[in-house]
Amino acid sequence: MKRKLKIKLRFEDWLGYLAFTSALFLVVLVALLFYELALGSIDAFSKFGFNFIIGERWDPVHNVFGALPFIFGTLFTSTLAIVIAFPISIGIAVVLNEVLPKQISEFLSSVIDLIAAIPSVVIGLWGIFYLVPLIRNLVAPILAPLSFIPLFQGRTYGFSFLAAVLVLIFMITPIATSIYNEAFKYVSRDLKEAIYALGATRYEAVRYVILPNIKSSLLAGMILAYGRAIGETLAVTMVIGNKPNITLSLLAPGYTMASVIANEFLEATSPLYVSSLIALGLILLLISLLVNYLGGLILRRLEG
Repeated sequence: MKRKLKIKLRFEDWLGYLAFTSALFLVVLVALLFYELALGSIDAFSKFGFNFIIGERWDPVHNVFGALPFIFGTLFTSTLAIVIAFPISIGIAVVLNEVLPKQISEFLSSVIDLIAAIPSVVIGLWGIFYLVPLIRNLVAPILAPLSFIPLFQGRTYGFSFLAAVLVLIFMITPIATSIYNEAFKYVSRDLKEAIYALGATRYEAVRYVILPNIKSSLLAGMILAYGRAIGETLAVTMVIGNKPNITLSLLAPGYTMASVIANEFLEATSPLYVSSLIALGLILLLISLLVNYLGGLILRRLEG
C-alpha cells in the first residue's frame, strides 16, 4: 500500500513539473517573440519615434510610415464586430439550452462548431463573391437615406469596413456561442427548477439566475472572440478594401494591421519598410496582450 502511494506521489510530482515546464515554455515563447519583434522594429521607431504610432501617412515610395490608419482599422472593425456578436452569441446559447428540444439543440450545436472550423480563406471567398456585391447593390442603396449619419456616409464599392465587420461577426459568433453553450450546461439544474417553481418566466430565469452564474464565462468568451477578431488576417484582407483610411463611415474601404503585414511584407524592398511592418506586428502583439491582461483583471474581480 505504501509503495503504491509513493508511486502515485511521484507521478503527481512529475505531472506538476510537466505543467510548470509547459507554462514556463509559453512565457519564454511570448518573451522571445516580443524580443524579436522589438529588435526588428528598432529602425522604424528610431526614424519616426512616437510619430510612427500617430502618423497617418503610409508611403513606401518615399519611406514615410505611420501606423495610425491600421491601428484604427483594427480596433474599429474588431470592436464593432464584438459589440454585435456578443448579444447574438448569448441569444443563440439561450435558445439552444432553454428553448429548443435536446435533439435539435445538439444538432445545431454541432453545426455551430463546424462553422467555427471553416478556414479563413473560404470565408474570405464568400465575402468577395456574395457579401461584397450584396453590400454594393442592396445594402448601400438602403442606407443611402441615412447618409447624414457619419457611419453611413459616402459611396461604396462593397469592399469596406462594413464587409470586414460582417465577416468578423460570422467568424467570432460561433466561437463565443460554443463557449456560452458549454457554460449554460454547467448551471445547476436545481437552481433553475427552484426559480421556475417560484413562478419565474424563462426570461426571468435567464436574466436573474443563469446569466449571473456564468458571467465569468461570458467575459472569457468575449475576450477570446475579441482576440480572434483583432488578429484575423486573410478573410478581412479580402473584403476590407486595403486602403489606409481613418473614417467612421462603414461604407469606406480601410486597412488593418494584420492585413497590411500580409499584403506588403513580401513586397518590402527597403530595411526601413521591413522594420515598419515588423513594428506593426509588435503593436498588434501589445494590443492583444493588453486585451488579455485587462480581461484577466476583470475576471479576477468578478470571481472575487
